[in-house]
Amino acid sequence: MIKEVIVVEGRDDITAVKSAVDAEVIATGGFGYKKEFINNLKNIAEKTGIIILTDPDYAGEQIRKDLSKHIKNCKHAFLPQGKALKKGDIGVENATKEDILEAILKARPSNVERKEEYTKEEIIALGLAGGEGSREKRERLGNILGIGYSNSKQLLNRLNNFGITREEFEKALERIEKENGR
Repeated sequence: MIKEVIVVEGRDDITAVKSAVDAEVIATGGFGYKKEFINNLKNIAEKTGIIILTDPDYAGEQIRKDLSKHIKNCKHAFLPQGKALKKGDIGVENATKEDILEAILKARPSNVERKEEYTKEEIIALGLAGGEGSREKRERLGNILGIGYSNSKQLLNRLNNFGITREEFEKALERIEKENGR
C-alpha cells in the first residue's frame, strides 16, 4: 500500500494506477481545477503526502508545475515518454502496471533544500546539453534517476532540487556509458 495519495490527470489514469498499486488516486480533470481542489490537495499533502504522476507531455508538465507552485510537500513520479506511448497517444493510461509501479517507487520529493551542486558547465561537458545525442542521453539519465525527460535547463533544476546525490548521478552516467558500449 502506497501511503501517499497519487494525483493524476484523468479517469483513465486512475484506472491504470489502481491496477498497478494499492493507493488512493485522484484526478485533476486537466487544467480546470478550482481553488477548493488545491486546498484539498494541500490538506492531503500535510496529512499523508501526495505523489504527482502526470502524462509525460507538455500539458502534463504544465499541470505538474502549477500544482508544485501551490503544494510544497509533494513528490514527483515520472513515466518515460516511450513507456506511456500507445498508437500515437501519450499518457499514464498507456503504461504497463510494472512501469507505473516503477515510476511511483522512484518518486522524488521536490521540497529538499535547493543546492547548487550541479552546474550548467558540467551538464554541457558531460554531453547532456548542446551536442549530438544530448537529448537521448538526458532522456536516459532522467529515466534511470526517476526524474523524467527534460531539456537541459529542467535537468539542471531537477538535479539540484530533487535530492539527487553525486553518487546516484555518477552511477547513472556510468550505466549509460556501459549500455552504449563505452
